[in-house]
Amino acid sequence: MRVQGGSPHVLGASWDGRGTNFALFSANAEKAELCLFDKQGRRELDRIPLPERTDDIWHCYLPEAERGQVYGYRVYGPYDPARGHRFNANKLLLDPYAKRVIGPFTWNDAHFGYRMKSARADLSFDRRDNARQMLKAVVVDPSFTWGTDRRLEHPWHETIFYEAHVKGLTVQREDVPQGSRGFFRGLSARAIVEHLKKLGVTAIELLPVHAFMDDRYLVDKGLKNYWGYNTIGFFAPEARYAQGEDPLGEFQATVSQLHQAGIEVILDVVYNHTAEGNELGPTLSFRGIDNASYSWLKPDEPRYYENFTGTGNALNLTHPHVLRMVMDSLRYWVEQCHVDGFRFDLATTLGRGANGFDPHVGFFAAVAQDPVLSRVKMIAEPWDIGLGGYQLGAFPQGWSEWNDTYRRSMRSYWRGDANIIGEVASRMTGSADLFNRLGRSPRASVNHVTVHDGFTLADLTIYSQKHNEANGEDNRDGSDDNQSADWGAEGPSDDPTIRDLRYRTRRNLFASLFLANGIPLLLAGDEVGNSQGGNNNAYCQDNPVGWIDWSKLGRDGEDNIEFVAKLTALRRRYPQLQPQHWLNGGNGNEPPDIMWLTPQATEMKPEDWSFPDARFLAYVLAGAKEGGTPLFTVMNAGADPVEFVFPEFLNLENWSEILTTAPGQDSGGLQFHVGAKNQAPNHSIMVFEGRT
Repeated sequence: MRVQGGSPHVLGASWDGRGTNFALFSANAEKAELCLFDKQGRRELDRIPLPERTDDIWHCYLPEAERGQVYGYRVYGPYDPARGHRFNANKLLLDPYAKRVIGPFTWNDAHFGYRMKSARADLSFDRRDNARQMLKAVVVDPSFTWGTDRRLEHPWHETIFYEAHVKGLTVQREDVPQGSRGFFRGLSARAIVEHLKKLGVTAIELLPVHAFMDDRYLVDKGLKNYWGYNTIGFFAPEARYAQGEDPLGEFQATVSQLHQAGIEVILDVVYNHTAEGNELGPTLSFRGIDNASYSWLKPDEPRYYENFTGTGNALNLTHPHVLRMVMDSLRYWVEQCHVDGFRFDLATTLGRGANGFDPHVGFFAAVAQDPVLSRVKMIAEPWDIGLGGYQLGAFPQGWSEWNDTYRRSMRSYWRGDANIIGEVASRMTGSADLFNRLGRSPRASVNHVTVHDGFTLADLTIYSQKHNEANGEDNRDGSDDNQSADWGAEGPSDDPTIRDLRYRTRRNLFASLFLANGIPLLLAGDEVGNSQGGNNNAYCQDNPVGWIDWSKLGRDGEDNIEFVAKLTALRRRYPQLQPQHWLNGGNGNEPPDIMWLTPQATEMKPEDWSFPDARFLAYVLAGAKEGGTPLFTVMNAGADPVEFVFPEFLNLENWSEILTTAPGQDSGGLQFHVGAKNQAPNHSIMVFEGRT
């Protein structure tokens, strides 16, 4: 092919209708070659030395390179692990900016830059070529006919997230067209859209869809990296979720159809590490392109990686070109794919500087000033496993965070733990103790009881211990601290008393989630009693264990779809359930916006909060700033009923029941006069609306 100098300004492979520009960053390389392959990626046709280097960008333009051209790179430089360099031109490397990734990929020792059987391990050098079994990039045209589609920009306070796996959500759903089950297009199938709209969710949050790898140790055990937290390409949709040969186009079409239904698309993204692991991992892309630039290396021993993530390596976003790659990737998904936001896995790693986590680090500053990214939803998983990694509440303005403190508190309370009503009160009112700082609002807290990592809601009430034997790690993996209760029998039970307690507990947790200030996140499948058989770490279970079991649709004691729909409708009806401002308890000239009450309807005193066996919590939520009719909520996590008195509040005369979680008791609008007495059933929530 004819070779021209090209441009360094747009990284990756950029087709302009006449030819393709190729550009690759590497600060420490001595030479870079573009390798061209046949359409199947099996035969290497040509190697073209990139003729130009501009500010550490190697580049060229090929007038004859069309869409569909398959390619990879070979990068030359020192193989000197002791100095952090691991160049090995015998290894074909995937373009970090690849927009489409093709295989097949086959694990073998040739993917490793060192001789695996050498006594010196990674200090040795392997000369085998891995190209035949290696992933390759494909030149694509990212343009898509969007018509009038645009990002929905649902207000934060009205948002309800639904966390789902592309395959797991639809693969066992019989009312999804068979050819679409388990694929991107299945997400926008009529049955799924109607289900989401009935639940009342506004955004589907997808587990990783960036191109990812199945770890070798999992493949050797006959397992897969089902969840996808093992990214190898930050710009390419994962090919296994596409029905045809155009993953990007299928993903774009899916987003467009979900937008037509009023549903936002949020991506769970993994910019904290790559699929190449630690110093004993394979050389697939970043490691062979410029290991010393892309990775956090130990400052005194650059042969080894900082392992903030628990995966063996961490991307170093303090390097300007690594930061640029992440920002380019985020903008690409917003501009080319119209996604509405991101949830950042192990986000503390992205905020690390030379002295640990810093909310003013370059990444956060870059997002805040970016005219595209500053307008989309940004959600942090606020921890990693490094020193000082737990940073709940420390992220800057504009960010929301997964609030695991909410999860822990609600699980503990509803399994019957005593003396935590003060903690529960904080969690139900937006966790101001954690997030009321730097001008942040209650939407900073993304509340959840269950997510992909851990027990499902059903398993939270069926198992007191994890059962992860199928993962092949002798049940050592996964958390041992689940705040779960089996209510009398480990595993499924036909005992009606046990089944009633389990079902009631699930409804209590649902109600707590949607009645709390903050943004609720619902785990897909919880609404139909989906179980993973007690597996609380199903990351490698690409099978019915990890997939949602829809067989309980419509089954009494399992299906809570109607109940969840009622809860989401309540949030929309009562603005104080989705506040934009913090509660202040009232001051001076304003009536109180919240009152905490004893069973006798008197305001709680300090000694009431520390009552050792307290499991009863009641409060009136006025919503003074947001408006709306006052709500009186009664929560009883105890094993016995509690008598309570209906409180006086403003000029109200009656309280009308609008919700109860106690089975067999329909909230049919029963009215109670101020001062009247009633019973709060054991293990239940009741909500009443004030009437004049």
